[in-house]
Amino acid sequence: MDEALKKRIMWFYIGGVINAVLGLYVLVQGHTFLEPGTARILAIIFGLFAAVDFYMPHAIRKKWIADNAARQAQGNDQIQQP
Repeated sequence: MDEALKKRIMWFYIGGVINAVLGLYVLVQGHTFLEPGTARILAIIFGLFAAVDFYMPHAIRKKWIADNAARQAQGNDQIQQP
């Protein structure tokens, strides 16, 4: 797998962890500085961003595997190792 692709996957995971932590912080401590409804909405938004950040590496790997399978079927290029 290309180093740039590995780095992109790593950054998605880091972003997911940051979004999850921020979502939990707003969920737990948000009521002290926000209205309860606003805190819940922000926590849900951070949770959705975290879910997308954890899904994207899966989608990137899946696309990479499909591209390599297509290259192998054509016989034009050797398969790269993940």
